[in-house]
Amino acid sequence: MNTPDERPSPDDALSHARAARAKMAAALTEDQEPEPDGPGWQPIWKRPRKFKSKAAKKVELRKQRRQLQDAGKRRLAAGNSRRPRSRQNRIGNAAARRDARALSRVRHSIASLW
Repeated sequence: MNTPDERPSPDDALSHARAARAKMAAALTEDQEPEPDGPGWQPIWKRPRKFKSKAAKKVELRKQRRQLQDAGKRRLAAGNSRRPRSRQNRIGNAAARRDARALSRVRHSIASLW
């Protein structure tokens, strides 16, 4: 960790940044520099839309439909998996849980039906 006397002053840092910016601008070739009459950088939501052809739209929709179908298959397979479920999840309401408890008591008791 730097001690306060080792840290550069903000003015030094600013001058270093300005010098680096000048070096970077000099390193760019003419074809890499932005056009002076162009709009320059714009956020993506302000850029004009690039319209797709019908074929490109169909390809994209086909891809999305395929992804959704695959996701549905995965979801179905996950629901039908043989992973053990807890008893509470299998028995939904309280009355059914009470019935199951009573049945298990009878099943595990020593009284057996002849």
